[in-house]
Amino acid sequence: MDADPKVFVISGPSGAGKGTLTTEVLKRVPSLARSISVTTRRPRPGEKNGVDYYFVTADEFREHIRKNDFLEWAEVHGNYYGTLRSIVEKELAAGKDVVMVIDVQGAISVKKMMPEAVLIFIKPPSMEELRKRLKERKTENEAELERRMKNAEAEMKLAKLYDFVVINDDVNRATDELVGIIQSIRSKS
Repeated sequence: MDADPKVFVISGPSGAGKGTLTTEVLKRVPSLARSISVTTRRPRPGEKNGVDYYFVTADEFREHIRKNDFLEWAEVHGNYYGTLRSIVEKELAAGKDVVMVIDVQGAISVKKMMPEAVLIFIKPPSMEELRKRLKERKTENEAELERRMKNAEAEMKLAKLYDFVVINDDVNRATDELVGIIQSIRSKS
Protein backbone atom coordinates (compact mmCIF):
# COMPACT_ATOMS: atom_id res chain seq x y z
CA MET A 1 0.00 0.00 0.00
CA ASP A 2 1.00 3.56 -0.69
CA ALA A 3 2.34 5.42 2.35
CA ASP A 4 0.89 8.64 0.93
CA PRO A 5 -2.51 7.82 -0.61
CA LYS A 6 -3.62 9.94 -3.55
CA VAL A 7 -6.95 11.16 -4.87
CA PHE A 8 -7.39 10.83 -8.64
CA VAL A 9 -10.30 12.78 -10.08
CA ILE A 10 -11.56 11.60 -13.45
CA SER A 11 -14.02 13.79 -15.28
CA GLY A 12 -15.10 14.99 -18.67
CA PRO A 13 -18.31 15.38 -20.63
CA SER A 14 -21.16 12.87 -20.54
CA GLY A 15 -20.41 10.11 -23.02
CA ALA A 16 -16.62 10.57 -22.97
CA GLY A 17 -16.20 7.13 -21.38
CA LYS A 18 -15.21 8.03 -17.81
CA GLY A 19 -17.08 5.09 -16.28
CA THR A 20 -15.86 2.55 -18.82
CA LEU A 21 -12.22 3.59 -18.44
CA THR A 22 -12.42 3.70 -14.66
CA THR A 23 -13.89 0.19 -14.55
CA GLU A 24 -10.95 -1.07 -16.63
CA VAL A 25 -8.39 0.81 -14.51
CA LEU A 26 -9.81 -0.65 -11.29
CA LYS A 27 -9.30 -4.16 -12.70
CA ARG A 28 -5.63 -3.43 -13.39
CA VAL A 29 -4.41 -1.20 -10.57
CA PRO A 30 -4.18 -2.75 -7.08
CA SER A 31 -5.15 -0.88 -3.90
CA LEU A 32 -7.27 1.62 -5.77
CA ALA A 33 -10.76 2.38 -4.46
CA ARG A 34 -13.59 4.01 -6.41
CA SER A 35 -15.55 6.63 -4.55
CA ILE A 36 -19.24 6.07 -5.22
CA SER A 37 -21.12 9.31 -5.79
CA VAL A 38 -24.56 10.20 -4.49
CA THR A 39 -27.14 11.34 -7.05
CA THR A 40 -30.79 12.28 -7.37
CA ARG A 41 -30.99 11.03 -10.96
CA ARG A 42 -32.85 7.83 -11.72
CA PRO A 43 -30.79 4.67 -12.24
CA ARG A 44 -30.06 3.74 -15.84
CA PRO A 45 -30.71 0.14 -16.92
CA GLY A 46 -28.23 -2.16 -15.17
CA GLU A 47 -27.11 0.37 -12.57
CA LYS A 48 -27.22 -0.75 -8.96
CA ASN A 49 -27.61 1.33 -5.80
CA GLY A 50 -24.38 1.29 -3.78
CA VAL A 51 -22.37 0.00 -6.73
CA ASP A 52 -22.71 2.60 -9.48
CA TYR A 53 -24.17 5.41 -7.37
CA TYR A 54 -26.08 5.93 -4.16
CA PHE A 55 -29.49 6.93 -5.52
CA VAL A 56 -31.32 9.29 -3.16
CA THR A 57 -34.26 11.69 -3.19
CA ALA A 58 -33.74 15.42 -3.54
CA ASP A 59 -34.76 15.84 0.12
CA GLU A 60 -32.15 13.31 1.25
CA PHE A 61 -29.53 15.06 -0.87
CA ARG A 62 -30.41 18.46 0.60
CA GLU A 63 -30.10 16.99 4.10
CA HIS A 64 -26.52 15.91 3.26
CA ILE A 65 -25.83 19.46 2.05
CA ARG A 66 -27.27 20.91 5.26
CA LYS A 67 -25.03 18.62 7.34
CA ASN A 68 -21.96 19.55 5.22
CA ASP A 69 -21.42 15.85 4.41
CA PHE A 70 -20.13 16.45 0.87
CA LEU A 71 -16.55 16.94 -0.23
CA GLU A 72 -18.10 18.37 -3.39
CA TRP A 73 -21.54 18.57 -4.92
CA ALA A 74 -23.17 20.18 -7.91
CA GLU A 75 -26.34 20.31 -9.92
CA VAL A 76 -25.64 18.82 -13.34
CA HIS A 77 -28.13 18.18 -16.15
CA GLY A 78 -31.00 18.92 -13.76
CA ASN A 79 -29.91 16.43 -11.07
CA TYR A 80 -27.72 16.65 -7.99
CA TYR A 81 -24.45 14.74 -7.73
CA GLY A 82 -22.03 14.70 -4.82
CA THR A 83 -19.16 12.91 -3.11
CA LEU A 84 -19.52 12.07 0.56
CA ARG A 85 -16.46 13.20 2.50
CA SER A 86 -16.75 10.14 4.78
CA ILE A 87 -16.31 7.69 1.88
CA VAL A 88 -13.12 9.33 0.61
CA GLU A 89 -11.65 9.77 4.10
CA LYS A 90 -12.34 6.11 4.99
CA GLU A 91 -10.46 4.82 1.91
CA LEU A 92 -7.54 7.23 2.39
CA ALA A 93 -7.28 6.21 6.07
CA ALA A 94 -7.10 2.57 4.92
CA GLY A 95 -4.08 3.51 2.78
CA LYS A 96 -5.90 3.24 -0.53
CA ASP A 97 -5.67 5.67 -3.40
CA VAL A 98 -9.13 6.92 -4.33
CA VAL A 99 -10.57 7.41 -7.80
CA MET A 100 -13.45 9.87 -8.02
CA VAL A 101 -15.50 9.89 -11.23
CA ILE A 102 -17.23 13.25 -11.06
CA ASP A 103 -18.34 16.16 -13.21
CA VAL A 104 -16.08 19.07 -14.14
CA GLN A 105 -17.61 21.44 -11.55
CA GLY A 106 -16.95 18.89 -8.82
CA ALA A 107 -13.38 18.29 -9.99
CA ILE A 108 -12.55 21.97 -9.73
CA SER A 109 -14.10 22.10 -6.24
CA VAL A 110 -12.05 19.08 -5.12
CA LYS A 111 -8.84 20.66 -6.43
CA LYS A 112 -9.54 23.79 -4.35
CA MET A 113 -10.12 21.71 -1.21
CA MET A 114 -7.39 19.16 -1.93
CA PRO A 115 -4.64 20.80 -4.04
CA GLU A 116 -2.74 17.51 -4.05
CA ALA A 117 -5.57 15.76 -5.94
CA VAL A 118 -4.64 14.70 -9.48
CA LEU A 119 -7.19 15.81 -12.09
CA ILE A 120 -7.52 13.73 -15.25
CA PHE A 121 -9.83 14.93 -18.03
CA ILE A 122 -11.31 12.30 -20.36
CA LYS A 123 -11.91 13.81 -23.76
CA PRO A 124 -13.82 12.26 -26.66
CA PRO A 125 -11.96 12.16 -29.98
CA SER A 126 -14.47 14.64 -31.45
CA MET A 127 -17.81 16.28 -30.72
CA GLU A 128 -19.36 14.18 -33.50
CA GLU A 129 -18.19 10.98 -31.79
CA LEU A 130 -19.52 12.26 -28.45
CA ARG A 131 -22.96 12.88 -30.01
CA LYS A 132 -22.89 9.38 -31.52
CA ARG A 133 -22.02 7.77 -28.15
CA LEU A 134 -24.77 9.66 -26.35
CA LYS A 135 -27.34 8.67 -28.98
CA GLU A 136 -26.24 5.01 -28.89
CA ARG A 137 -26.68 4.67 -25.15
CA LYS A 138 -30.34 5.74 -25.57
CA THR A 139 -30.66 7.26 -22.08
CA GLU A 140 -31.59 10.83 -23.08
CA ASN A 141 -34.37 12.33 -25.13
CA GLU A 142 -33.46 14.86 -27.85
CA ALA A 143 -33.71 17.90 -25.52
CA GLU A 144 -31.49 16.20 -22.90
CA LEU A 145 -29.01 15.19 -25.60
CA GLU A 146 -28.76 18.79 -26.81
CA ARG A 147 -28.28 20.03 -23.23
CA ARG A 148 -25.47 17.50 -22.69
CA MET A 149 -23.80 18.54 -25.96
CA LYS A 150 -23.99 22.21 -25.01
CA ASN A 151 -22.56 21.43 -21.55
CA ALA A 152 -19.82 19.32 -23.17
CA GLU A 153 -18.63 22.30 -25.21
CA ALA A 154 -18.23 24.36 -22.02
CA GLU A 155 -16.61 21.46 -20.14
CA MET A 156 -14.06 20.85 -22.91
CA LYS A 157 -12.79 24.43 -22.48
CA LEU A 158 -11.95 23.62 -18.86
CA ALA A 159 -9.67 20.69 -19.76
CA LYS A 160 -6.72 23.10 -19.54
CA LEU A 161 -7.25 23.27 -15.74
CA TYR A 162 -6.48 19.55 -15.41
CA ASP A 163 -3.16 17.89 -14.69
CA PHE A 164 -3.64 15.38 -17.52
CA VAL A 165 -5.91 14.95 -20.57
CA VAL A 166 -6.62 11.49 -22.00
CA ILE A 167 -8.34 11.24 -25.38
CA ASN A 168 -10.67 8.24 -25.34
CA ASP A 169 -10.40 7.27 -29.00
CA ASP A 170 -9.78 3.60 -28.19
CA VAL A 171 -10.73 2.04 -24.84
CA ASN A 172 -7.63 -0.18 -24.58
CA ARG A 173 -5.19 2.59 -25.52
CA ALA A 174 -6.88 5.15 -23.26
CA THR A 175 -6.95 2.64 -20.37
CA ASP A 176 -3.23 2.00 -20.84
CA GLU A 177 -2.58 5.75 -20.74
CA LEU A 178 -4.71 6.22 -17.64
CA VAL A 179 -3.02 3.31 -15.84
CA GLY A 180 0.37 4.79 -16.81
CA ILE A 181 -0.55 8.18 -15.33
CA ILE A 182 -1.76 6.66 -12.06
CA GLN A 183 1.27 4.38 -11.71
CA SER A 184 3.62 7.27 -12.49
CA ILE A 185 2.06 9.49 -9.82
CA ARG A 186 2.05 6.65 -7.30
CA SER A 187 5.73 5.89 -7.91
CA LYS A 188 6.64 9.50 -7.03
CA SER A 189 5.28 9.10 -3.48
